[in-house]
Amino acid sequence: MKLRWGAGSPFVRKVMVSAIETGLDARIEKVPTDYRAADSDLPQQNPLGKVPTLVCDDGRVMIDSPVICAYLDTLHTGAKLIPESGAARWDALHLQSLADGMLDAAIAVQRERGRPDDKQWDEFSARQWTKVERAMDWLDANAARLDGPLTIGQIAMGCALDWIAFRLGDRLGDWQKRWPKVAGWYRGFAARPSMTATVPR
Repeated sequence: MKLRWGAGSPFVRKVMVSAIETGLDARIEKVPTDYRAADSDLPQQNPLGKVPTLVCDDGRVMIDSPVICAYLDTLHTGAKLIPESGAARWDALHLQSLADGMLDAAIAVQRERGRPDDKQWDEFSARQWTKVERAMDWLDANAARLDGPLTIGQIAMGCALDWIAFRLGDRLGDWQKRWPKVAGWYRGFAARPSMTATVPR
């Protein structure tokens, strides 16, 4: 399999952490991809021109990290990252969606910051950042959802928290005091070998 990837993408990292945790990383060839380049060939495989994009051994192309991770989860015989049924399945998928939504909002804030000062839309940035804070409030109040066997939800949240804390730490402030239950879980999760092996910076 070939993974079109960019080292700074938290969605790529989610795929790589999943691959390591399921023992599939040795089967994946990482193909560095400048998806922003005008002459990139990525749109030939993924019309959206986004990473991660996975090219399977049979030529089939998987796009979007939740789909790629779900596909990888079918290729190993160990404990599944996406539980097969019941409340555990929906809890894992819900947590993944929350993490991905937090990232979407945080990335929007970062991109807005990159604009010239007179082009920045402060109201838009504030609205996006409110989504991140609401999600963190919910997560701290429901921190038990982070416990238990490893799932795709935990992986997605670990990657999301790490990216947001690194890229937008000034906006988060002293987040480990504001959301102590999330912070406590994150410190332990960030020490996993799969996480330390995929730190992009």
